[in-house]
Amino acid sequence: MTENKITPGAGPEEIEAARVLLARLGVCPDDLVTTPSTRPPAPTFTEYIPQVSDAVSTGTRRVYGTYWKRVATEWGDRRLNEPTPLEIKQLAEKIRSQVVVRRNARGGRGAAEHLIAALRCLYNHAVDDGVISEADNPAKKAPKPRRLPSTRRGLPDSRLEEINHVAATTGNDPVLDTLILRLHTETACRRGGALALTPRDLDPDQCLILLHEKGGTVRWQPVSPTLMTHLRDHTEQRGAAASGGQLLRYTNGDPITTRRYDHLFTRLGKHLPWVATQQISIHWLRHTTLTWVERNFGYAVARAFAGHTNNGDSGTTTTYTRAGIHEIASALAALTGEPHPLTT
Repeated sequence: MTENKITPGAGPEEIEAARVLLARLGVCPDDLVTTPSTRPPAPTFTEYIPQVSDAVSTGTRRVYGTYWKRVATEWGDRRLNEPTPLEIKQLAEKIRSQVVVRRNARGGRGAAEHLIAALRCLYNHAVDDGVISEADNPAKKAPKPRRLPSTRRGLPDSRLEEINHVAATTGNDPVLDTLILRLHTETACRRGGALALTPRDLDPDQCLILLHEKGGTVRWQPVSPTLMTHLRDHTEQRGAAASGGQLLRYTNGDPITTRRYDHLFTRLGKHLPWVATQQISIHWLRHTTLTWVERNFGYAVARAFAGHTNNGDSGTTTTYTRAGIHEIASALAALTGEPHPLTT
């Protein structure tokens, strides 16, 4: 007769309770050891990645797609339950060491962080599908690199004037470029929000535009009467009104892409060396506007102006101190020097 061994943390009472439960179920301890698991084998990365890719949003696929391809290259024939947290960390360091070094590079931290985030997304779906258990999720146990503080900041008025002047006097479509800059300056919207804008998102009576941004968020954002006029003129002149599609377009009627932003700031960098040196991008305008709003109208209005939602780390107080659209319109009116319909 074998000696009963008590595992750490399990007392005689717990063991006896387990025996009673097994007896009621008609299971003997040997069955737990000898009976094979009925769970089917986990799929390989090559098999499972396309399924997850089809299930996520376009934005998620765009961010994680490159890293999923890299995982498929490295581990394509391996099953999801095979890699360990250590192997994930090793792969992250490998990718981190192979990134292309650019002027604004930060040691490959972003690449390593995105790889682990991509794997966490993949494994979260695997847990939901019952492919692996939550306790066996290796990506959850692999730490992300510590994120460094952003180097972006608000630009002074003089620098913003330089950017607008060069955009309006150079390039093959200054009308488009100045419209883009004014749209981002007034609304502090993200690039994706501007690219998703359509004619039906304009409310000219109340001078509001409907922004569709990351995470599926949707919000009405006040704009000045001047900007609304230019947006409507652009819609009519470049074919968006007839097609009902994307609002921002080239002179030939084709919708713009993120490449227009890249070309715009590359051109600005050639005329303004500080733009190239500091790697200024359209997101700096978001920092500029929100910094000004916060300094002049407070945190609550700046938070609402930015379209930030109430997250767990923002504190319960924000539930009661949220700013409304009329306060955003008041801040915009002060920013642009134009009265807004919602402030009267």
